[in-house]
Amino acid sequence: MTAGEAKGRTVLVVAAVLVEAGRVLLSQRKQGTHLAGAWEFPGGKVEPGEDPRDALVRELREELGIDASVGDVVEVTFHRYAEKSVLLLFYETRRAPGSAEPRALDVADVAWAGPEDLVEARFPPADVAILAKVRARLIACKKTPTSDI
Repeated sequence: MTAGEAKGRTVLVVAAVLVEAGRVLLSQRKQGTHLAGAWEFPGGKVEPGEDPRDALVRELREELGIDASVGDVVEVTFHRYAEKSVLLLFYETRRAPGSAEPRALDVADVAWAGPEDLVEARFPPADVAILAKVRARLIACKKTPTSDI
């Protein structure tokens, strides 16, 4: 693959919007990776021929050690970086009953974040489009603590 072909390729990426108790699960990108140190919605690349939902379940298990079920698409974004383009599918996700607590297995860190923590400067450009939507959902969840997102 030439540099021009690599620059023109689009990578399919999946990410979880996993909300519990009015907070959303985030992971931090490892040092030495593209956008190192940025916080993001956990997930990763879809392998060729892989169902995106299966890819998200796999990524959550590999990176955070959790078992999850994946629901509907919440948002779709496209972002063109200098070296590649990313088509990002954000899915409604729930931790499976009996799943372990999230831990940093193949990420720098994990955190449960409230709406005040979703600051654009902390996130990769491809994630920024969904921040307002997730912030609004977290605020709505805090107003009705028994609601299930």
